Amino acid sequence: MNASLMFLEIWVVALGIVMMLADFFFCVTPERKRFLAYLGIAVLGVLFLELLGPDAPTGTAFHGAFVEDSMAIFFKRFFIIAAILVLFLSSEFSDSVPGGILEFYSLIIFALAGMLFAASSNDFVMLFVSIELITVTFYVLVSYQRARLLSLEAGVKYLIIGALSSAFMVFGIALIWGTAGTMNFTELAQVAPQFLDNKIFLTGVIFLFAGLGFKIAAVPFQIWAPDVYQGAPTPATAFLAVGSKAAGFVLLLRVLFTAIPAVTARWADFLIIVSALTILYGNLCALPQRNLKRLLGYSSISHAGYMLLGVAAISASGQSAVMYYLAGYLFTVVAAFTVIALVMQHLDHEDVSALAGLNQRSPLLATTMTLSMVSLAGIPPLAGFFGKFLLLKAVIEQGLSTPNHGYYCLTFVALAGILISFYYYFGVIRAIYWSKDTRDLSPIPLSGGAKFLALLCIAGMFWIGIFPNTVLNLANAAAFGFK
Repeated sequence: MNASLMFLEIWVVALGIVMMLADFFFCVTPERKRFLAYLGIAVLGVLFLELLGPDAPTGTAFHGAFVEDSMAIFFKRFFIIAAILVLFLSSEFSDSVPGGILEFYSLIIFALAGMLFAASSNDFVMLFVSIELITVTFYVLVSYQRARLLSLEAGVKYLIIGALSSAFMVFGIALIWGTAGTMNFTELAQVAPQFLDNKIFLTGVIFLFAGLGFKIAAVPFQIWAPDVYQGAPTPATAFLAVGSKAAGFVLLLRVLFTAIPAVTARWADFLIIVSALTILYGNLCALPQRNLKRLLGYSSISHAGYMLLGVAAISASGQSAVMYYLAGYLFTVVAAFTVIALVMQHLDHEDVSALAGLNQRSPLLATTMTLSMVSLAGIPPLAGFFGKFLLLKAVIEQGLSTPNHGYYCLTFVALAGILISFYYYFGVIRAIYWSKDTRDLSPIPLSGGAKFLALLCIAGMFWIGIFPNTVLNLANAAAFGFK
């Protein structure tokens, strides 16, 4: 079965168990809590370096249900970096979390394990198990601040809508298996052309897409995102925004381009419509928002729409553009939530006005938030600009090579969405530097870890934007693996 391919997942699960049990066997003081977070980061760093090696094993395990290929390796590197950044953020957030922070750390690591399994899923059983491991851990993470009504409300909403999406997914998988007779993606790709006009099979595909659409917050499955983003603890929101979304996209890419490419080729118009509606909904609903986390929740919906541009392009360049975009999005979003966590931890609200005078209170945090908004808006030379350029390029290329004029309409909608987003992103920047609501100009104390995390995110945004070749070459290699 070649179970050795799962060494990374086994180590991550073991790390999560050790982190959870540490509170029972050791006297964990506040100082040691931060040390244990750094210890977990160090272990994940070693595992990341192991993935960088040229001799990283590839192949399949468990009768083809688990696959280790260039796509899986790319996303596993992404997920480990995301978990490292979120653990850094959680260590700064520990004073705001009631009870045991070690359980919070361990849940992040268990969610990471689910994401790693998702990256290697080549079977519907593995897909469902991995996505449920991710979702169940986020049920707890979202509602972890049990003393806050908003956190409990967010957890209940995420639980109900998540359970509904899982039901859709299971029903879809059952219909696909019942008609095609297989759950393995590779085998399904061989028989799927026989069922292109089978209504039961296509209904199963639609239900499956609904379940995955929930994970990436695509229209019409996006209604949970703003409320959950607002109510969840900030580190959990950050991990939900980058890790869970990326897990949804890797599974979407696996299903559409490995399991049912024949169906995907016929559904270009459907993907174009979903992408356009998601972009418009996210951007238009973000305009009136004053709560920073709700604003980023709607922003996350719009960015799911941008990434769906690459999916709708139905090409290798579109797939690689999605992966490149996710890499830049990772550092950009974590940077924004880092500032929110540090500025808002002593306040009882998360209004944009709380950023007033931030340039005087902490120039580093002001710079970090400004660069994050600029990158999300898609302005050079930061990562967001080149990511949007690659996505639009993939869509335009597909429009030129096919008679489908929907790609030109989608390009226009994406450009309109980018222009709309300037208003609310630069509204945040205006609040930082030019707001007249300044009441508190006391300096914000920053630990060494907080400064390092902010500088790391800034470096990531500039590096991916100015020197894109490293990430883009890895993304190209992973995307070509679909061919």
